[in-house]
Amino acid sequence: MSRTLKTAAMCCALSAGLVGYTVLSGPAIAEDAPKMAGGERHGMPPAASDAPMAATGDIIDVATGPGMEQVTTVVQAIKAAGLVDTLKGKGPFTVFAPTNEAFNKLPKGTLDDLLKPENKEKLKQILLYHVHAGDSIQAADVKTMSLSTAEGDPLKVTVDGDNVMINNAKVVKTDVHASNGTIHWIDTVLMPPEHHSM
Repeated sequence: MSRTLKTAAMCCALSAGLVGYTVLSGPAIAEDAPKMAGGERHGMPPAASDAPMAATGDIIDVATGPGMEQVTTVVQAIKAAGLVDTLKGKGPFTVFAPTNEAFNKLPKGTLDDLLKPENKEKLKQILLYHVHAGDSIQAADVKTMSLSTAEGDPLKVTVDGDNVMINNAKVVKTDVHASNGTIHWIDTVLMPPEHHSM
């Protein structure tokens, strides 16, 4: 066999091997899938060294782990609302976690008021409005749609080019994986319809 034919044969074999590896290593990402803000192609997040890229624990374990320093306030609120055991459950869950800056955008005194024991139920309902139960939705799967929440009222998901909005909140980081779901960071605290005046 000539050198040219041998080279061509080796290239074909290598290509076939890579195709097989792609199929075995995980599902393909649709070419027309939208991209969430903070992600690279098709909404997948950048490989930041301080971001937990693998499911090393449940939602609570991951939310309190490395690379999650910007969402510590929502963890504090989850604890105050008594939702730790819920989010350590089987799931799967999709959690839209407001960043610390998102909580800072609330009117002065709102967070302190919500964290009071007498407002536990109100805080619980607000946080459950950030949780979709039954599916672990990845950035590559997002589309304009209505999404149910554990609180009961649906969320409006809007895709506009590379931006994804959850009601009036912009998704700023995607696909933080946990064993029982996925966390996406948002830049605004979502309020259920009955709490919109806050």
